[in-house]
Amino acid sequence: MSDFDFSILVSFFLASIVVGGIAFYFFKTHIEHLQQNSKLELRLRHKKETLPIRIQAYERLALLTERLAIGNLINRVKPIGNDKNDYENLLIQTIEQEFEHNLVQQIYVSDECWNVIKTVKNTTISTIRKTNMSDSISDAYKLRETLISNMLDQKSTPKEIAIQMIKKDLRNIL
Repeated sequence: MSDFDFSILVSFFLASIVVGGIAFYFFKTHIEHLQQNSKLELRLRHKKETLPIRIQAYERLALLTERLAIGNLINRVKPIGNDKNDYENLLIQTIEQEFEHNLVQQIYVSDECWNVIKTVKNTTISTIRKTNMSDSISDAYKLRETLISNMLDQKSTPKEIAIQMIKKDLRNIL
């Protein structure tokens, strides 16, 4: 009879271990699921808060790109005198100020997009410098005229490439 009692005791013990193991597994799975849900809710809440800021950053970079375009820059910044070098420096200084004013936007956009924006800035400065080095440029007004003429001859401008990149990046986050 003691063998019978021992086998019942062992069967109860094994059954309780199996039930305990199953309960532990389901409890652990349930806790992990709750943690994943809370992380997802936190991510969604964070995305809701940062999305408007990121969209605004893309808007500001699109505006910066437009302001750095040679045609728009020349319309905004008129020569003060006849000296072509003074006008070149004034244009470059304006570009640098615009760029510095929008430096913080790089936090909210992709590295690729930010690199394109920097390329627009550098290309615009390079174009102004290269044009000013020409022997045919005698004064600030001739520099201005030549920059506009060269801009009209371009098929695709750095500004257009940057705007396309900004749109592509923005589509990816929306």
